[in-house]
Amino acid sequence: MANIKDELQKRILIIDGAMGTMIQRHKLTEADYRGEKFKDWHTDVKGNNDLLSITQPEIIIGIHKEYLEAGADIIETNTFSSTVIAQADYDMQNVAYEMNVASAKCARIAADEYTAKNPAKPRFVAGAIGPLNKTLSLSPDVNNPGFRAVTFDEVAEAYTEQIKGLVEGGVDVLLIETIFDTLNAKAAIYAAKNFFRKNNMPELPIMISGTITDASGRTLSGQTLEAFYISVSHANPLSVGLNCALGASEMRPHIEELSQIASCYTSAYPNAGLPNAFGEYDEQPHQTAHIIEEWAANGWLNIVGGCCGTTPDHIKHIADEVAKFQPRQRPVLEEAL
Repeated sequence: MANIKDELQKRILIIDGAMGTMIQRHKLTEADYRGEKFKDWHTDVKGNNDLLSITQPEIIIGIHKEYLEAGADIIETNTFSSTVIAQADYDMQNVAYEMNVASAKCARIAADEYTAKNPAKPRFVAGAIGPLNKTLSLSPDVNNPGFRAVTFDEVAEAYTEQIKGLVEGGVDVLLIETIFDTLNAKAAIYAAKNFFRKNNMPELPIMISGTITDASGRTLSGQTLEAFYISVSHANPLSVGLNCALGASEMRPHIEELSQIASCYTSAYPNAGLPNAFGEYDEQPHQTAHIIEEWAANGWLNIVGGCCGTTPDHIKHIADEVAKFQPRQRPVLEEAL
């Protein structure tokens, strides 16, 4: 069984691109989303992409294979919203656990097929743990700043169920991603550590990826990049990085900073530029790859890929460009006295 830590010492690993962008290409109908199992469901489910791992697994496996063919070493499960909290939008709280198991199995099938084709390039499955549509640090009510729509324990419980499904489905690592509220991420970290401890299981590595939301250089809940890194470093993560919200050009200074302060591996998967007036992404694969090539040349990267708007073509261009460079060497940081 290949070890992702061994591979990270050898080369820059490639993580896949956007799942939603690829699903949109299939132009699926409400009936497609429902499949046979949910054909009589009492609410509309179109747009609930995570459900497709149950109702259209061949489509999801096919998307994973496109990214693997493009050179991805790590593929993310189709579970960005597979929690009881997020699935409440579709009244599908009871389906969330099944979504995680099904999505992990879809990714596992694809990854194992490509590892078997070329054992020298093992492929890994990252269980994607999204940020939720409710936040612990911010009030949804401007007139009541102390109000919270959810509690820490509720968030931790939701993440625990998700992690259980992902682990049972066979993921290699957990990826807590698109973090705009560090307290939500802390609940996910707590849930993961607690799950493995209570079940007497060896811990899976945890990857953590935050989101700098704008030119302020802060997360939505107000932290600078350094503050964010320090506040999650207790998890002893495999990697800390950034994804979403920004294109590669806008993300560049933050990746440079992170590469200098992180004692763990670093990751980056930017959007395909910034969205246009129609919410679409215009940055071409060669443009994204050209920007990221400089990051690799400067020794800032251990894991890199794409987020919103990126496609297998983006991933192929990125993989080709960074293959020429050695992975970032982790700095030896002084211990605090």
